[in-house]
Amino acid sequence: MTGFFANRRVLVTGGAGFLGSYVVDGLHTRGCQAIFVPRSKDYDLTQLEDIKRLYEECKPDIVIHLAAVVGGIEANRKNPGKFFYDNLIMGVQLMEWGRVYGVEKFVAVGTVCAYPKFCPPPFHEDDLWNGYPEETNAPYGLAKKMMLVQSQAYRQQYGFNSIFLLPVNLYGPRDNFDYETSHVIPALIRKFIEAKAAGTQEVVFWGDGTPTREFLFVEDAAEGILLATEHYNESLPVNLGTGSEIAIRELAELIAGIVDYRGDILWDTSRPNGQPRRMLDTSRAKEKFGYQARVSLEEGLRETIRWYLENRQNR
Repeated sequence: MTGFFANRRVLVTGGAGFLGSYVVDGLHTRGCQAIFVPRSKDYDLTQLEDIKRLYEECKPDIVIHLAAVVGGIEANRKNPGKFFYDNLIMGVQLMEWGRVYGVEKFVAVGTVCAYPKFCPPPFHEDDLWNGYPEETNAPYGLAKKMMLVQSQAYRQQYGFNSIFLLPVNLYGPRDNFDYETSHVIPALIRKFIEAKAAGTQEVVFWGDGTPTREFLFVEDAAEGILLATEHYNESLPVNLGTGSEIAIRELAELIAGIVDYRGDILWDTSRPNGQPRRMLDTSRAKEKFGYQARVSLEEGLRETIRWYLENRQNR
């Protein structure tokens, strides 16, 4: 606790969302007295006039840009144009007008989907431009990666203090459990719990279960973002993750064990696998601002499952 946030006004786009709610919690814990969370009903962040009005009304010292149009593989496949345009235009205009309004610091939060499809794990930040992203989420990943280009260009030309962070796949309490738009962990949790309740003897998942993924507990992600906001002032991109991976098949078996689902797990190999492997090199975050994830995957899954069981009637 450095007191860094005590007298600063902080704008958190997406602050009412999954990750954003934890970032806002962390700001409160750090003593921030002036946190502004724009709601979509009041500000459309794809519209320039709304962005200008937001800056005029909020007058932030720091912007943490988390707002995004996101979803799983199917949502990305159905909405490539929207995912590209909305994410690109939000980032470009928010950073530009943050510069115009003279904000002290702009924190741009990207996505692991920006990495090349066949990037050798662990993904190092220097590998970002060594190939095209996995096709199903490339428009989203590339739109987010443009904030890195903008950040570096603005620091070079204007001396604008912006940073770019790359969190890996997130999960945890308050996640999105909707089948149409959720990511893999909440989808698996919901499917196993519903199958157990219904007495279903088998569940079917997409792909063959061989791809590997790295998962970061949402509280750890929020802590990394806040540490970087306090201590990191360069435009080199920085990964946020755990530095470990698990195959989707193993993940499914782990979740089934925690919820005590005893039926068969089947794989629909006619469906896409997505990127073959995904694991980050997290050494830069540790070196630059002392960040290291704390929550183990099993511990985080148990907490997420407990939360879902307590709150699923409201989902």
